[in-house]
Amino acid sequence: MLNMDKDTVSNRHAYASAAARYRAFAARDVKAEGHFIIAVKTTGIYCRPNCPARPPKRENIEFFDDIASARKAGYRACLRCKPDEPAQGARIAEMVTKACRRLERDETIPSVSELARGAGFSAGRFHRLFKEATGLSPKQYALAKRVELFRNRLKRGEPVTAALYDSGFNSSSRAYEASRRLGAKPRDVKSGGATLTLQAGVARCSLGHVGIAMSERGLCALAFGDSAKAAQEAVQSRFPKAKLLDASVQLQGALEHVVALVEEPAGAFDLPLDIRGTAFQERVWQALRKIPAGETRSYGAIARAIGEPSASRAVAQACGANKIAVAIPCHRVVASDGGVGGYAFGVKRKKVLLAKEAAE
Repeated sequence: MLNMDKDTVSNRHAYASAAARYRAFAARDVKAEGHFIIAVKTTGIYCRPNCPARPPKRENIEFFDDIASARKAGYRACLRCKPDEPAQGARIAEMVTKACRRLERDETIPSVSELARGAGFSAGRFHRLFKEATGLSPKQYALAKRVELFRNRLKRGEPVTAALYDSGFNSSSRAYEASRRLGAKPRDVKSGGATLTLQAGVARCSLGHVGIAMSERGLCALAFGDSAKAAQEAVQSRFPKAKLLDASVQLQGALEHVVALVEEPAGAFDLPLDIRGTAFQERVWQALRKIPAGETRSYGAIARAIGEPSASRAVAQACGANKIAVAIPCHRVVASDGGVGGYAFGVKRKKVLLAKEAAE
């Protein structure tokens, strides 16, 4: 039996009737891909639901659940939308995954043109598709992976110079770039961020209390608590060895922005974010930021969106590691069985946030 998540099951129900299928075909609904096949009686071909060819008359159309059924009825594949080949989304996901593996593996970062030739795309289209899938350019992704390795080597106690070269940074000038990417100097990372100093503040909101931490680059932590102390401790847990300076007065403007976001999650939010995570985590967090307010995604859907379809569990872990609640909306990710799923600050708060967005 196929193991389909709730998104897949609900989509199959959405396209169960001929009327619903025709509406999807008329609208070239990309979400209908894989849920049914359209066949044209006058030409004897079968197509994808979003085939770009000129649409036939309604009386000349019939629908099938799958390609095998259309073939059995005597239809042949459309040469324009090529329904027998993998869907474009699947091809792009495979392309992005292969490119990521090469960027992680190669000692010298390959150029966009080189990656694009291997994938069969123009350089411009490859760059756009890769960034849409990962949230990063190929060069940024490669650098992020090297920084991740660099950080891990430092935490294991390697000297900065050795960790620098072993991680693929071929000159000392790259140390500064790595430091900027990490938001701290290499020696600070090596000590677990013990010398990192952040401004912190707490404010009341409808979910109790919200605490934030700001670095020189922007908002780097947003957490909730039942009391001001609990919210501050939740922020501290995001950076356990950092020094937090009480700056609620100085951060009044930022706190007002954050409280406004909590009360209206669909509203505009223009505070700069200082996002700190592994390359994989940051890809997940970028995908979360693309989920529109009022909508949810399953962990499996996010895994597919970043080109890692088997990484649902890792996606869940990345959601749990999110340091900036609401601004990076991990509350919009739910379990595939229809349940709300977990949330670092309590399922009750997650339900309230989702209800706020659904009502807007």
